[in-house]
Amino acid sequence: MKTSCSERIFNVCNIIILTALSLVILVPLLNIVFASFSDPVVVMKYQGLMLRPHGFTLSSYRAVLRDPNIFSGYRNTIFIVIAGTSLNLLLTLIGAYVLSRKNVLWNPFLMMMIVFTMYFQGGMIPFYLTVRATGLDGTIWSLILPVAVNTFNLIVMRTAMASVPDSLCESAMIDGASHTRILFNIMAPLCQSTVAVIVLFYAVTHWNSWFNAMIFLRDKKLYPLQLILREILIQDDTTMMTAGSGEDLGMISGTIKYATIVVATAPILCIYPFLQRYFVKGVMIGAVKG
Repeated sequence: MKTSCSERIFNVCNIIILTALSLVILVPLLNIVFASFSDPVVVMKYQGLMLRPHGFTLSSYRAVLRDPNIFSGYRNTIFIVIAGTSLNLLLTLIGAYVLSRKNVLWNPFLMMMIVFTMYFQGGMIPFYLTVRATGLDGTIWSLILPVAVNTFNLIVMRTAMASVPDSLCESAMIDGASHTRILFNIMAPLCQSTVAVIVLFYAVTHWNSWFNAMIFLRDKKLYPLQLILREILIQDDTTMMTAGSGEDLGMISGTIKYATIVVATAPILCIYPFLQRYFVKGVMIGAVKG
């Protein structure tokens, strides 16, 4: 099919803009990766962005892996991601299934109240007082249970389930299927793309979360990885990593920060490509029908 002149101009402009945006994202990321593998002395003196490692060394990664807080942070974060995402997905599937059914009593009212929470919240102090009153303050469950359902993800999942023909559910009910069987054997498989996107949303949110941990946790052994990373980057706390390393504290602490960023973000970067093929399809399903 022959394209018009305006379409060719649009395609060229689109490619240029997307290439520029990709470079804006990619170049700083490569700078962090290359700096983490570079000689600390060279990094301290280097000006500008690094486009290759200078004086290749693994000293920063050895220092990071020597810090016990990194391993405890990884352990806590992995538990939060697995337990939190599982609970999030379960409650989101159940809530979306109920809201997507047309014969549920007060369905419009329930939907309105749920959407209301997207725009109006109680604030940080009532949130903290509620968590403390439930006895979750100071425990790792304070990072999971209070954020068990995200309203936006619930609406996306509800919209995807509403697009499934009612005749499938009615046929299953005639054959004696319960609502639980319909949800997990019919709805969830048919909304597989949306489920994958919701899992990615929840997992990334839990992985990157640090603010609630800073409010509710006092024991450093319970800190998630992102809170450990915050202390290293903002408070410049690299003592545990450089102790006994035999290297200059001021020199190596700069590259330790880069190495810690790579260690903290690498798992999500590795998981994302496997879910990418579901991403656009899953989001578009939630945007077609409201």
